[in-house]
Amino acid sequence: MKKALPICTAAVAACLPLMACTAEMDDEREILAPAANVVGEAETCVRTNQIDDTTVHDDYTIDFEMNNGTLYRNTLQQRCYSLGFDKRFTYEVRAGTLCSGETITVMNADGRPGASCALGPFVPIELVETE
Repeated sequence: MKKALPICTAAVAACLPLMACTAEMDDEREILAPAANVVGEAETCVRTNQIDDTTVHDDYTIDFEMNNGTLYRNTLQQRCYSLGFDKRFTYEVRAGTLCSGETITVMNADGRPGASCALGPFVPIELVETE
């Protein structure tokens, strides 16, 4: 028994630097969404029948373009792994709305569901034009 303890301790000690590195990498958000100005108060929900298009920018950010031209930016509550790579997601419609706190599920390239992640508030924006 005593011989196993140093081996386990060594294994844990070897894993700690890797875990610390992973935590640091997750904190370094790679935000690829274009610059935008907030143009109004955040909405808790949007009507799904009014969503015209969505643009996934990265693992944290989705823009929702509405039928009336309004553009909402949703910054997810936490990183949604592979969302920025696969750029596809699904959601379950309840009462015709999609709301902050509800989850989306990443759809992998092979059509299988991936990570599920909680939405943030829907913030109305205008994209900043670059020269």
